[in-house]
Amino acid sequence: GTTITTTSNHWMMAWTGLEINTLAIIPLISKSHHPRAIEAAIKYFLVQAAASALLLFSSMINAWLSGQWDIAQMTHPAPCLLMTTAIAMKLGLVPFHFWFPEVLQGTSLITALLLSTLMKLPPLTLLLLTSHSLNPTLLTIMAVSSTALGGWMGLNQTQTRKILAFSSISHLGWMAAILLYYPKLTLLTFYLYTMMTTTVFLALNTTKTLNLKTMMIAWTKAPMLNTTLMLALLSLAGLPPLTGFLPKWLILQELTSQELTPLATTIAMLSLLGLFFYLRLAYHSTITLPPNSTTHMNQWHTNNPASTIIAPLTS
Repeated sequence: GTTITTTSNHWMMAWTGLEINTLAIIPLISKSHHPRAIEAAIKYFLVQAAASALLLFSSMINAWLSGQWDIAQMTHPAPCLLMTTAIAMKLGLVPFHFWFPEVLQGTSLITALLLSTLMKLPPLTLLLLTSHSLNPTLLTIMAVSSTALGGWMGLNQTQTRKILAFSSISHLGWMAAILLYYPKLTLLTFYLYTMMTTTVFLALNTTKTLNLKTMMIAWTKAPMLNTTLMLALLSLAGLPPLTGFLPKWLILQELTSQELTPLATTIAMLSLLGLFFYLRLAYHSTITLPPNSTTHMNQWHTNNPASTIIAPLTS
């Protein structure tokens, strides 16, 4: 599905690829058969189906007005606005973000990783292909509000999947901000975000960490992995010596050179909100040592299978 969308020139093919993607991920979301997972799958399906219908509608209007189905020839403002709205729904940009944290919370960490990275690539590709004809005002409003809301809502969370969902919304805000002025930089930001968030999701999956409470004792299972997790989180936050600082630096530089200093200042200030909860995650994962017993301490020293046999007999 991703390949079809990213390589197509025709709107119908792009739509087909997006539909294949949606239908392929739904069994992965609902795999656990838990009511929460089924609810997440239904929410995801409804949002994606609505967005796909809107995308098809906008491409049909464009074909009606311009007489062609070529993706790059999106010239009229009305279908452009509809298309931007549809893709914002697919990506989870503000104000169409409500489904994203809920769906991520209802799935496993690996499926959440797919939803945050691979499933974002096809809609983002369509935005890149049509970047020359998008509405700057709409995109800038969405970008700033996504960066703001991603930071603010993330402050209040204790569930790691929800925190990473709001982190994804915030990063999408940065990508949308630079999209019109330097599309290649959007792609670089997406690649680096994918790399860093994959590290975080896989580390959390290995230690089975779903909230901040279990994160505090996760270091006993894999101390080195948790140190890596801390670095990946600080990189996602965009702290200077780390990789995550590079896209933010380049975006701010480009926006300033385009004489958009107020926009650059606004999103830079709003990213400090995100920095707060990343620091809290890093603090919980490595820097702080919670009150713990010797049994917790021994988890990474010994992995004694005998204890599991004795436990039922003694009980």
